[in-house]
Amino acid sequence: MPELPEVEALKDFLTEHLVGHEIVRVLPVAISVLKTYDPPLSALEGHEVAAVRRYGKFLDIRTADGPHFVTHLARAGWLHWKDRLPDGPPRPGKGPLALRVALETGAGFDLTEAGTQKRLAVYVVADPQEVQGIARLGPDPLADDFDERRFTELLAGERRQLKGALRDQSLIAGVGNAYSDEILHAARMSPFKLAASLSEEETGQLYAALRDTLTEAVERSRGVAAGRLKAEKKSGLRVHGRTGEPCPVCGDTVREVSFSDSSLQYCPTCQTGGKPLADRRMSRLLK
Repeated sequence: MPELPEVEALKDFLTEHLVGHEIVRVLPVAISVLKTYDPPLSALEGHEVAAVRRYGKFLDIRTADGPHFVTHLARAGWLHWKDRLPDGPPRPGKGPLALRVALETGAGFDLTEAGTQKRLAVYVVADPQEVQGIARLGPDPLADDFDERRFTELLAGERRQLKGALRDQSLIAGVGNAYSDEILHAARMSPFKLAASLSEEETGQLYAALRDTLTEAVERSRGVAAGRLKAEKKSGLRVHGRTGEPCPVCGDTVREVSFSDSSLQYCPTCQTGGKPLADRRMSRLLK
């Protein structure tokens, strides 16, 4: 799933390639991608793109004197930029193409989604806050006013495990499965540790890991073409998706805990005092 760093890079890429250009066609291929119907997709056509913003994992393309095109790429969605779109409208079928946006220059982008779980979402709204997922977002962890004091206040009384707390978009916007693993590895903390149990020193340690991990990932992604962002993300991960490989910090073997629809990765030496975590379904640490 694209998370804050990749969506931030897509925002920068689209700002460079879209702003100042007119949207001439928006062509839906998979109707399931559309989550709003009023105003219609056609309301975007004929309007110039004025700005591109990011809200957590949401991308917002604002048109001048027109509506906003908001998308969430979900787990298997992606944006593919094309300097020259194919001639003729796309044909509905069983392929991954979900929607196409064409500019007056002949360039544009496709939204695609792999797999059978169709969660890619597109909204056409007068205000991004009309999108429920945006309205409920917590603060952006890279915002200038997101300081350690504010982070401490967010975690105060938080009874969940750190892994779940970091992924909660209503608590902190933009962190998903991959970067929560990376943040906890950098902080040297168990994903099962309770947020409310953190000492003042540990809270500061986790805050620094959160900001540093995301900032470094954004910098790695900056200037990378949209089509290469997935590979860039994977190459920069130290534990997530690297089950069975040596930890780059201590050399211990990276281990995995499986969930019903996802998994987490961690280093026992760096994060759990050398103890392997039990299967998440048991929800406790092996003694």
